[in-house]
Amino acid sequence: MISLKYLAIFMDKKTLHILRKQLMREKALIKKDMLRFASKNKKVPDDYKTRYPFISGGDTLDDQAAEVEIYASRLAIEHALETRLKEISEAFDKIKQNKYGICEKCHQEIELEKLKANPAARFCLKCKN
Repeated sequence: MISLKYLAIFMDKKTLHILRKQLMREKALIKKDMLRFASKNKKVPDDYKTRYPFISGGDTLDDQAAEVEIYASRLAIEHALETRLKEISEAFDKIKQNKYGICEKCHQEIELEKLKANPAARFCLKCKN
């Protein structure tokens, strides 16, 4: 396991600050996007409920089929975005615990370039299949 002394060498405060800001920006964008088609669950953080779309007129079978298709697509998008919000929250928790940037499998540092591309990365390049 990597010592905190090594982690301090691996990731300076400036780099950590940049990655943290990147996580905050992504989280804000996801939440903004989610509100376009879903309502926030006030009891559960980062949980949303997809709103059912109603097509104007909506009386024909084609309109109803379109509504169901749009709703199904939105549910899939909601799930993917909620999963990403969870990954971002876990990254923030790791920052607080001084465990950020450490591979969950081999306990070595995650490559800085990978963290720049995905600041919520959980595994290094070697361990990610």
